Amino acid sequence: MKTIISRRTLVRIISFSAAIIAVLAAADITYMCRLSRAERAIESGYQEAVEELAQSADKISATLTKGLYATSPQMMQKLSSELLSEASTAKNALTKLPVATSNLEKTEKFLSQIGNYAYSLSATAADGTAPSYEDYQTMSTLCDNASSFSDELWALKSKLLTNDKSITELFSELEDGGESFLMDGLSTVEEGFENTPKLIYDGPFSDHILEKTSEMLENAEAISEDEAKEIAASYCGLEAYQMKTAEYSEEGTMPSYRFTANGVSCSVTKNGGFVAYMLKKQSVRNTNLSAGEAVETAKEYLENLGIESMTETYYETYNGVCTVNFAYSENGVTCYTDLIKVAVALDDGEIIGYDARGFLMNHVERNLAEPTFSETECQSKLSPMLTVTGSGLAVIPSDSVEEKLCYEYKCQSTDGNTVLVYVNTETGEEEDILILLETEGSVLTI
Repeated sequence: MKTIISRRTLVRIISFSAAIIAVLAAADITYMCRLSRAERAIESGYQEAVEELAQSADKISATLTKGLYATSPQMMQKLSSELLSEASTAKNALTKLPVATSNLEKTEKFLSQIGNYAYSLSATAADGTAPSYEDYQTMSTLCDNASSFSDELWALKSKLLTNDKSITELFSELEDGGESFLMDGLSTVEEGFENTPKLIYDGPFSDHILEKTSEMLENAEAISEDEAKEIAASYCGLEAYQMKTAEYSEEGTMPSYRFTANGVSCSVTKNGGFVAYMLKKQSVRNTNLSAGEAVETAKEYLENLGIESMTETYYETYNGVCTVNFAYSENGVTCYTDLIKVAVALDDGEIIGYDARGFLMNHVERNLAEPTFSETECQSKLSPMLTVTGSGLAVIPSDSVEEKLCYEYKCQSTDGNTVLVYVNTETGEEEDILILLETEGSVLTI
């Protein structure tokens, strides 16, 4: 039986089809516009990060210069506070760039040290001991380094503005082993810190602490580069032939082989063959998972790797990625020194970052001493402004190489803050106080 379509029906079908095509075309155009805006926003963010880094380097250089002429404890303390602030700003800008901080190890170390070193000098001055001639010489060298750091960053910023390629493209080429002015610029920045003097002082970034070696790795058997490549490939779900050996291996306190493939960078320790870190390039454009779901995904990831006794502590969400911090738990004691970080993409739950360097550096078999003071005795010394809501034992880092066994009290303050107080089990004295910041997608401490 032949079906006859009327002219009116045919016109309706054609009109309806054209409308669908128009709607789809409009949707496609809208999507592409949004995508283009997102890419421009990312690129603008990278440009701002480079400029912010350069501006902080300028201020660091100026403040260090002022430090050469300061003698009073009050002025030294003021300048050291400014250095701590600017160094923190610079480090934050550094994290916004799509490059592994392991590639800028000396730069990151410099930014970590300068503020704390100046603060140490100010504390010494407050005790009545003026900075020595050697201290001023060290400050002068740091000042020269900061000035060169600033000059190189502004030169790099200028080249980025006049280059045809985007920063995203340049960093992608760099990660894939390509050569460009970006590689030259970053290398020059790193080389500028070659003559930085060793900074030994009472602080967390002193060279005597940064040069600490890992007992866990020292006692482990050495592996070959081929063995490390097999480990990296297996970890990344690839074949060994797909992994390219990076131009440089990582030495320092944790010697490692480094491999790249398909936007993935993976580092394997030369002793023991442990995966130190993995970074995967991925632009996260949508947020489909909550921070809570990301934490659960990260926990399952560690369990699937066979890594046990890890407790999630804090997490932070930034640019669609949730980074979860895990601390080792030993017989009910949380060891905040033994850390593993897992980064989860909030669009599809993919693991795009893993960093076990804190754990590999600090994990040891501990023989913890019995507390001299009881939990109740230490709690009685807390501020009357605090109400304890939970407690336990914790190992925390200190400004020296030694760890501290403390009672950890989770408290609620009268003004609504969540406060963590750490009291030394041996001395009964407060070791640290942290304020817990709980925002949408993040739980951090200050």
